[in-house]
Amino acid sequence: MVLPIFESLPATLTWEDDSLRIIDQTRLPRETVIEALTTAFEVWRAIHELRIRGAPAIGVAAAYGLCVSMQASRDLPLDGFRAALIEQAAYLDSARPTAVNLNWSLKRMLRAADRSGASDSASLYRALVEEAMQIHREDQLLCEQIGLHGMPLITAGCGVLTHCNAGALATTGLGTATAPIYMAHQEGIAFRVYADETRPLLQGARLTAYELRQANVDVTLITDGTAASLMARRKVDVVIVGADRVAANGDFANKIGTLSLAIASRHFGVPFYVACPSSTLDLQTPDGSTIVIEERHGDEVTHLGGQQIAPAGIKVLNPAFDVTPHDLVTGYITERGIIAKPFEANLAALFQAEAPAASTAS
Repeated sequence: MVLPIFESLPATLTWEDDSLRIIDQTRLPRETVIEALTTAFEVWRAIHELRIRGAPAIGVAAAYGLCVSMQASRDLPLDGFRAALIEQAAYLDSARPTAVNLNWSLKRMLRAADRSGASDSASLYRALVEEAMQIHREDQLLCEQIGLHGMPLITAGCGVLTHCNAGALATTGLGTATAPIYMAHQEGIAFRVYADETRPLLQGARLTAYELRQANVDVTLITDGTAASLMARRKVDVVIVGADRVAANGDFANKIGTLSLAIASRHFGVPFYVACPSSTLDLQTPDGSTIVIEERHGDEVTHLGGQQIAPAGIKVLNPAFDVTPHDLVTGYITERGIIAKPFEANLAALFQAEAPAASTAS
């Protein structure tokens, strides 16, 4: 489905002529820089440094990144190619610990290699590229389906609040949390969006506000601390956020600050929805207490735009994500519909855990 956002933004990532190209999202909105990634290290660094970010986009980038990693091994004997494939997948998987799509995508690529039946390394490489392209196509379709299922939540005159960037720039399609927004906007529904700035890296200000404004959506940028006040003034009718990992019981990890929004939403009686594809569900993680939370460098907090804004040498705690308990969630907007409570039973019923990966993933 073509929406205005895609007329104003280049694709989050592309695969052309055996080459992976991404938008360097750390440069937005001041400039749009397309970066070609030609080695495993460049792909790893792009994910680790948030040049490519958002759980679904990370999954697609990892799939193509594994192809990039294996290009130099196409002349190896098949056994050597497979050994290198396992090594490169493990390396890419270490780029970021919290977003489950990274690990999910790489495991899927390894399973595709096992079932390919390729008789030589060049053929196996082509099978990997085909699987990565399929993951890419599926991500675009999943975003569209999430948008269709979530659009009824957005009614004329309502206020929608979102956090961080779960938009087109976090996926290769319409986004997750923004997919219902774009579809409602396309249908001519008049509503307003409030975008949290999302400290410390300002993904809400730099990315969400940017892409929504480019698509002519009525968006207002707010500081993170303003959200609860808006709810108290009855300006917010629904909160829709994304997710980087959803545990089996419905607890979920998302950008730091999401938990505060969920608590405020409960207090003020505002429905709180999480939009995510099935690939973000991790049925092997029983609850949020075992989700690994990425800790990032303190400079992200003490500096802003290259300028020091805190005392030199101050101690900094900088978790990239927090975990929101399932009882604060109204529902999950997925490509298969909106999942309501009880989450543990309903998530398991719709999205069965994947079978253990075959020999290449061991």
